[in-house]
Amino acid sequence: MTQASLIDGKAFSADLRGRIATHVARLKEEHGITPGLAVVLVGEDPASQVYVRSKGKQTVEAGMASFEHKLPADTSEETLLAKVRELNEDPAVHGILVQLPLPKHLDSDLVINSIDVAKDVDGFHISNVGLLATGQKSLVPCTPLGCIMMLKAELGDLSGKEAVVIGRSNIVGKPMAQLLLAESCTVTIAHSRTADLAGTVRRADIVVAAVGRPQMVPGEWIKPGATVIDVGINRVPKEDGEGHRLVGDVDFASAKEVAGAITPVPGGVGPMTIACLLSNTLTACCRANGIPEPEL
Repeated sequence: MTQASLIDGKAFSADLRGRIATHVARLKEEHGITPGLAVVLVGEDPASQVYVRSKGKQTVEAGMASFEHKLPADTSEETLLAKVRELNEDPAVHGILVQLPLPKHLDSDLVINSIDVAKDVDGFHISNVGLLATGQKSLVPCTPLGCIMMLKAELGDLSGKEAVVIGRSNIVGKPMAQLLLAESCTVTIAHSRTADLAGTVRRADIVVAAVGRPQMVPGEWIKPGATVIDVGINRVPKEDGEGHRLVGDVDFASAKEVAGAITPVPGGVGPMTIACLLSNTLTACCRANGIPEPEL
């Protein structure tokens, strides 16, 4: 049997960022507008710091304005909310992202829902969640948006395909299911309580694994020829015991022998997240200025 083709998220995201940069340059030239993304980081979480630096670098490379606001870990909720209000009112800022997780003394839902819904480029605001669920124009969470872009590029029309999303998080699982429904897929959300998880997955033309458990989906669960999108990024010990390696929620070695196409980990879904953050910022900027949104 022929091995699955690899869906190269690194190459796809680079191409997407290139298209975004072209549209940003056109916005500057034709309208004198520069899309601006503001990122708020509270505390010293090392992973968050690396991620924020990467976001800032890619924002600037796309020709956008990058605004970083770093606050100490003991920042009060009142101070953080005041910073969000300041960014809501700043016309140079079209997208606002508060880096999660926040320190435990801060209410993440309260903070996220204080962001102007039109600037909520993470797509986590309750209003954007509701707009997506009801099929209205919204800002869509970045990881699911990247997944649906890659699926459509790989398969074209998704209408009528059976899709299984493994995982029911607000960040990936639920919005992923909504996006697949919008493409006229027949969608099942599976999870740890699903009675026959293997049988459920085996029916699917499209499998999106977003459960956060290393290599929990073996190749024998995959329908021959199915397209597999692996959202998981898990650190596991290397076989020789020296250090760690990254693996997905799907057992890549066995799944690639059965699937028609599959995303690797790393290099699959991960690179798409920041690219889609830039896409959402461009979209928010166009909407704020009454400019037609580009087809990306």
